[in-house]
Amino acid sequence: MSKSAAAMFVLVFLMASCLIGVKPVSAASPNSWTSKAPMRQARGGLGVAVVNGKIYAIGGSTESGLNPRSIGIDYKAKGWVVDTNEEYDPATDKWAFKTPMPTPRYGFAIVAYQNKLYCIGGASNFQPPNGFYGAILTGVNEVYDPATNTWETKASMPTARIGLQANVVGDKIYLIGGDPNRTINEVYDPATDTWETKEPMPTVASSYASAVFDNEIYVIGGYGSGNLNQIYNPETDKWRLGAPAPLGVTDGAAGATTGMNAPTRIYVLGVLNFMYQDSPPNRIYDPKSDTWTLGADVPTNRLNFGVAIVNDTLYAIGGIIRNYPHELSNAIFTATPSAVNEQYTPIGYGTVPPVVQIVSPSSQTYNESSVSLVLTVNKPVNWMGYSLDGQDNVTINGNTTISGLTSGLHNVTVYARDELNNTGASETVSFTVEVHFPTALVATASGVSATIIGIGFIVYYKKRRH
Repeated sequence: MSKSAAAMFVLVFLMASCLIGVKPVSAASPNSWTSKAPMRQARGGLGVAVVNGKIYAIGGSTESGLNPRSIGIDYKAKGWVVDTNEEYDPATDKWAFKTPMPTPRYGFAIVAYQNKLYCIGGASNFQPPNGFYGAILTGVNEVYDPATNTWETKASMPTARIGLQANVVGDKIYLIGGDPNRTINEVYDPATDTWETKEPMPTVASSYASAVFDNEIYVIGGYGSGNLNQIYNPETDKWRLGAPAPLGVTDGAAGATTGMNAPTRIYVLGVLNFMYQDSPPNRIYDPKSDTWTLGADVPTNRLNFGVAIVNDTLYAIGGIIRNYPHELSNAIFTATPSAVNEQYTPIGYGTVPPVVQIVSPSSQTYNESSVSLVLTVNKPVNWMGYSLDGQDNVTINGNTTISGLTSGLHNVTVYARDELNNTGASETVSFTVEVHFPTALVATASGVSATIIGIGFIVYYKKRRH
C-alpha cells in the first residue's frame, strides 16, 4: 500500500469511528421557532456567518427614531454605523464580544471560507439626500480569523456595493448584484488575492436572499426581481431560472440545510412587501424537485436581519423593526434596532437517516481471503454493522477487516443507526475473491507428494520380494 493510500485509509477510518455515540443537536419540535439569548448590541444590516459551530454577528446599523434616512442624518456622526463583533455559542446560548471589524459598515456581504470570515463591501454611512445612492459605499475586504481573534485586509472588491451576498463555490467567493450595480458578478480568489468578472445576472437584484446547493448559487428575490429564482452555475458561467418563490422577497436572507439532521432544503426568510407590515414569511425550496412550500413565519417582524445555520438549525438574528403609522405612505416611519435571536427547527428535523457509503471493497477481484471494509457516514451514529452475503449483521465500531472469505462472488451492505433510531443503508457492493496458493508452497507440496509416492513404491516393492 502506498503512503498516500495508507493516509487516506487512516483518514476515512477516523471519520467513521469518531461518529459513534454523539448526542443529537436539537430537541425542539419541527417547523417551530424558539427565542434564544439576544445579542448584546441591537442592530440591523449586520453580517452573520458560522465557523466551527459558532455564529458571528458583525457590523451593522443601530438606526433609530423617526424616518432617520430622510432627514439628512449622518449615520457615522450619530454613531449608527458600528464595528461590533459578537460570537454566539448555540451549545451554551451565550454571546461574547470579539475584536471589532476595522471598518464600521452595514449592508455588506459575509461568508465563511476555510474557517475565516470574509466581510466585503457595504456602506459606512448615509448622507443627504438618502437611500443607497446617498450612502458612502465601499469595496473593502476584511478577513476575520476566529482562531486568533484578529483581522487582516485583503484586495478590495472592484465595484463598491451594498445589499449583496457572498457565496462560496469550490475555492472562490462570488459576489453578485447589489446597489448601485444590480447585475454585476465579481469573483474573488482567496489563494491569489485577486478579482475577476463573470457573466452578469440576467435580472437586476439587490437586498435579495441567496444560498448554495450542489455547487450552484441561488439568487432569490430582491429589489428589482420580485420573486425570481435566478440560478448561477460557476463551472459553466451560465444562468438559468428556477421556480419562482411563492411570495416576493426583500431585505431578508437564506440558508441551506445539509441533509444531516433535516432534509436538504433552501430556507428563504424575508419581508413580503416594502411596508413591512407582515411577519417575514418562511419559504422552503427543494432544489431537487424545483418546488416551494411554506413553513412557520419568522415571529418578529423585522428586516435586514442575518441568518445562520448550525447543525441544520436556523438562527434569525438582529434586524431593524419599522413602524409605519400611515398605511398609505412609506415616507414616514420609525426605526428600532433589534437584538432578537430566534431559532427555527426545520420540517422533518430528526427524521433523516444516516448516509452510508462503502469506500472498500469495490466491484473487483481480490486475491486474498481478507478484505478491508472502509466506509463513511455523514452524521453521528451510535451503531453500525455489516451484512455479508445476506447473513445476520455483524456489529462494528468503524472500519474493519472481513476475514475468512472463500473463493467466489460475495456481497456486503453496511447499516448505520443514529440516536433517534433512523437507520440508513449503503448500496450493496459485490466483489469476487480468488484465493491462490503461493508458487513456492505449491512446489513444496508437489515435492512432498512425490516423496510420499516414492516411499510407497519402495515399500510395495520390498513386500513383493518377500
